[in-house]
Amino acid sequence: MSLIKQLWLAIIALLLLSFIGSLAISITSSRDYIEQEVRIKNEDNATALALSMSQLDKDMVILELLISAQFDTGYYRQITLRDTQGNVLIGRSASGYQGDVPSWFRQLIKFNVPSGVATIQDGWRQFGTLELESQHSFAYGTLWRSTLELAGWFILAGVISLGLAMVIVRGVKRPLMRVVAQAQDISAQRFTTISEPRTLEFRQLANAMNLLSANVRQMLSNESQKLDELRRRLQHDRVTGALNRDVFMARFNALLEGDDARANGLIVMVRVRNLDKLNERSGHQTTDLLLHTLVTELTALGEHSEAPLIGRLNGSDFVLLLPLADDLDTLKTSLQHALAHTAAQANDVELPAAIAPYSASDQRGALLATLDDALAEAESDSVHHRIVIRQHQRRSLFSTHVDWRSALDKAIAKGPQLAYFPVVDAQNQILHHECPARLELNQQWQAAGVFIPWVTRFGLEPVLDLAVAKAALAQLEKAPNHRLGINLSIASITNAQFVTELRSLLEAAPSLAGKLCFEVPATLNTQALASLRGLCNTLRPLGCQFGIEHVGADFTKLADLHDVGLSYLKVDSSLIRGLDTSNEQQTIVRGMATLCHSLGIQVIAEGVTEPQELMYAFLSGMDGVTGPGVRL
Repeated sequence: MSLIKQLWLAIIALLLLSFIGSLAISITSSRDYIEQEVRIKNEDNATALALSMSQLDKDMVILELLISAQFDTGYYRQITLRDTQGNVLIGRSASGYQGDVPSWFRQLIKFNVPSGVATIQDGWRQFGTLELESQHSFAYGTLWRSTLELAGWFILAGVISLGLAMVIVRGVKRPLMRVVAQAQDISAQRFTTISEPRTLEFRQLANAMNLLSANVRQMLSNESQKLDELRRRLQHDRVTGALNRDVFMARFNALLEGDDARANGLIVMVRVRNLDKLNERSGHQTTDLLLHTLVTELTALGEHSEAPLIGRLNGSDFVLLLPLADDLDTLKTSLQHALAHTAAQANDVELPAAIAPYSASDQRGALLATLDDALAEAESDSVHHRIVIRQHQRRSLFSTHVDWRSALDKAIAKGPQLAYFPVVDAQNQILHHECPARLELNQQWQAAGVFIPWVTRFGLEPVLDLAVAKAALAQLEKAPNHRLGINLSIASITNAQFVTELRSLLEAAPSLAGKLCFEVPATLNTQALASLRGLCNTLRPLGCQFGIEHVGADFTKLADLHDVGLSYLKVDSSLIRGLDTSNEQQTIVRGMATLCHSLGIQVIAEGVTEPQELMYAFLSGMDGVTGPGVRL
């Protein structure tokens, strides 16, 4: 039995005990008082009547008339005149009880009042004895009304007491339920904190559990920091902080081979000419400062891009990758300012640069060769910081913004199609299916990488994501065998109207909602993380699961996921590609898996292509895998 029920039972039992005790005491005392008053009345009336009869002639007719007149007043149960031998001379008695008091109440409080007895004199000798007993109807009625009034007042007091008790119990229950919810969160490895309740005992308990959560959170933060330091030491250039060549190339390959929106964007290559001579002329410290400033300026160019990458290909060549970027002129202007600011760190520095767009159809080698040719052209110019743009003709489905908007509106209204990619565990059992959206554009079903940049540009992410959720529910209604994982954009989860509409949609199909997994990209800022936390709290009661996809080694928010309520985290394919041959990647992936498992979060490897990668993914602590190399 719950504590709250025990409290209610105790309160109700106490009220009932008070009522019964008060009622019993009141009735008993009232009955005793009434019995005493009736006894005195019997004696007084008997004495008075006997005195009157003693003064009269002892004519039986006169005596009977006097007794009848006295009895007919209605206040007596019986009046009896006996002679000195005890024989009844005159007797009058009432036929029975007359009144509205229930018989059970009369039996319960039955009065025990002796009759009033007085002697009648005839001169100096005793004539007889008069016995008189008053009617109890009035006493019963008085006591019955008193009992009803007491019961009414007690019921009113009981209702008020129960109301106050309800307020008190709620005051006890509210912090208790918060403590229980916190305990459940901790058991689910979500280390939340709660406000301190006013009740001393609960406050001490809440303080202890908050301290536990804070300690675990600090431990996770420390472990995450250590993992980040390890990643930087293994994957980043010591001087500039840029990615090493192998790491950058692996991530670039993963982007080009993916079918999401990040497979389109702009790439920038900058070369520090005559780095050896600059090093001899200016010294190591000045040169290192110059290179670090260059990387800092390039990093600033990617502030508004989704998941930018910057790498150092060799001693003098640096590459900046800007997914989803498409404005060449703006980028060129910003790059000119960045190079000018960098060149101010040393004298006579040449920083030629090249810019080119990239897409999923490009080959990495051909793209880098194009950039090399553009750099060679920039180096041949007398301008120190010349920027060459290599623009190649991209295949576009539509030529104008208006055409794109119209086509997207029609495609979303018609409804997206879902692709299916299995996510399996070590026993090759399906955990769920990844279901990226496809839209019918120009009479063909197009992958997300084709239309997502335009969807983002027009702000249609919430509309598209809601349409995808409807398509997933429709598919689950036909075949509810496995969970379906669908993507939600950051723009959607931070949109209050979208969250409300999504919740209404899922509440209308509660049996199917529990089969959905929602995945958000790893490019979460603080606001998006808070929105994700709120979304999880809103939809978790419906049985929905939540995950983060494309998590790279530079994901620094692992420690912040302790109270979000995630079910899984998908490690980006750039960390999985070549996992079987890279001890550094294995170390980082194993550290990420350990940290996630301490939070109760499953870890899934993306982009597995080879059997060896699959094997090493599970050896590194992965709970599931997905990608072209997965076979059912």
